[in-house]
This record gives sequence, C-alpha cells and structure tokens, in this order.
Amino acid sequence: MLVNGKHYRTIWLKSDDESVIQIIDQRHLPHHFIIEDLHTVDDVAEAIKEMHVRGAGLIGATAGYGMLIATRQIAESTTDDEVFMRQLSQIGEQLKATRPTAVNLEWAVKRQLAAIGTVSGAEAKITIARETAQHIADEDAAACKNIGEHGLKIIQNISQQKNGNVVNILTHCNAGWLAFVDYGSATAPIYAAHDSGINVHVWVDETRPRNQGARLTAWELGQHNVPHTIIADNVGGHLMQHGMVDMVITGADRVTYTGDAANKIGTYLKALAAKDNDVPFYVALPSSTFDWQKRDGLREIPIEERGSDEVHTMKGVDANDTLRQIRITPKDSPAANYGFDVTPARLITGLITESGICEASENSVLELFPEKQHETTST
Repeated sequence: MLVNGKHYRTIWLKSDDESVIQIIDQRHLPHHFIIEDLHTVDDVAEAIKEMHVRGAGLIGATAGYGMLIATRQIAESTTDDEVFMRQLSQIGEQLKATRPTAVNLEWAVKRQLAAIGTVSGAEAKITIARETAQHIADEDAAACKNIGEHGLKIIQNISQQKNGNVVNILTHCNAGWLAFVDYGSATAPIYAAHDSGINVHVWVDETRPRNQGARLTAWELGQHNVPHTIIADNVGGHLMQHGMVDMVITGADRVTYTGDAANKIGTYLKALAAKDNDVPFYVALPSSTFDWQKRDGLREIPIEERGSDEVHTMKGVDANDTLRQIRITPKDSPAANYGFDVTPARLITGLITESGICEASENSVLELFPEKQHETTST
C-alpha cells in the first residue's frame, strides 16, 4: 500500500542490516508515521503484546521474523542441534503467550520450528529461518490480494443491483493493510472495487477502546483516496435499519473450521444487527487464520483480556501536535477489557478466503480446503 505515494509493507528486513526487523509502529498513527527497529526477541515480543503491530496476518509475520532473530541469537551461544531446538521452542512459547487469541501467531511459530528442525548447523538454521520468515510474509500479501479479487465479485454484484450507485460497506476495527503484510483482508475487496472504478463508500467504526478503526482504517483508506466516514461504534445498527449499509465486511483473528469467527470486540453486535436487517455479513481471512482443531468457537477460542488502562484512557494530539494520553473515566471506577468476541457461524453470510468464498460451515470450509480434512477434530 501507499504512504504519501510511496509503497510500504508493514514489516521487512532492514536493507543495510538484515539482523534488524523494521516495522511501522502503529501506536503513533494517524498522527505520526514512525518506523521502528526490532533487534531482539524481547523487542519482538513487546511489539506484539503492546500492539506496535497488530492484526492476525501481521502478528503471524512478526512472529515469523521473531523466530529468525531468535535463531541468530541462539547461534551465538550453541552449536548443539538438540540444545538449539530446545531453546528455540522456549522462545516460541514466549512469543505465543503475547497475544493468545490470534491463531496466526501460533501457526507461524510452529511453521518456523518445523522448518528449522529439518537442518543441522547454525548457518543452515539461520538460512532456512530467513527463507521461512520471508515466505510467511510473501504468502500473507499474496493471500490478501486474492481475497480482494474474490471479494470484488460480491461488491460488483451489489453495484450492478444498485445501477452503479454508491455501495456502502461497513467494517469494524482494522482488517486492512496495517493488519497484514499488504492489501489487508476486509479492505482488500474494497481497494479492488475502488481501483476498478466502482463507487464505494466505507462506514468506519471507531472501535473502542484503542480506536483502530478511527485511527488506522480511516488513515489507510485516506491514503488510498477511498471515500469513508468515521462513526461511533454504536451507530452501525441505526444505519442498517435505514438502508444505509449494503454489506458488512470484517476480518478475524481466529476462525474455527465450522465457521465461528473471533474478531475485535463488538463484531458480534454488528453481525446481530446485520442479521436483523437482512444485510449480508462477510468475514475475510487468509487460510492461516483458520483453527483446524477447534469446532466450537464460543467454548474453545481463548479470549484475550487486556489491561484496564486502555478503557480508562484515550490518546490523541493536542493543539501543539503533541501526542498525549488522558483519563476519561472516574479515577476509582474499575474497567473490564475483553479484546475479542465470537460471531457464531449462523450469523455469517460467507467467508472470503484466498481460495474463494464459502459458507461458514464445516462442510463448505472443508470443501474449499480438502487438504485440511486430516487436521480437524471432526469424527
């Protein structure tokens, strides 16, 4: 995607020092565009946990690069393959613990462990770790591009039904370029539609408590010149009641192979409103976001609980363009901060993936991904 006319991914190896991983530090957006260097595993863990990076695909890619940093670090202290893999596995557990809901994190760590374990010697392990980290990033970008192409067909159909009039799309949180390596999941069809000349407009949920919609989705849509309007989180139902939303597209952080989708808190309420108003509700995701071991999303998907400060406070810039954090609640009032909720498959019109569009059901998902049948817990 473009930032002030220049193409960026959200994560990459530093051009003049490949021992350093560079990311866009999303804590400062939309006010300041800052590139951060990650040198150590602790840097990577902090970046994931404290949301310097966030979003399913980008978390996975960051974990992949984090395992590359770990491989380089361990190579400095041991040449014993067994000791090496034991230490690497421990670091993998450290990274997985940073954000428990996003399945891409666990998936990337496991993929790196499997790849690195196939070769002997420090240099060979570093080489394959680098290749695998790059493959994870490249595959994520390619998958999101394909999601855009498949989702474009849905928007084209709506546009035709409306005789070319504006297609109003509501999205929640940020499942855009900033949540992946490039293109995004929920936004990929929107960008594809805009680029093809379809008249689209996006309702952007602010997405409390960290305002990823107002801060991030609005910023990247603006960079791409996509018409959009920021709304408070609770406005979506009103818009749907009055025919002002043609479709909803969200991303996901973990989707069971039966079609239940965990996404940013508040997604479930949008799905309920969409169902009540006959508005199609789609979830866009790369296949790396499927959890092939879980059937029941409500019972089995772990829901991250974050610190109460995110609810108590807000960040923004003052008149001097200085980033400040202020308290918005009574000092002594407690706050709960559940990061995600689960939208049951029955509320989802379809899943948009890199391999095509399917229903949110076990049979339809496995028909699209038959090679995953052996990995499921289905009996």
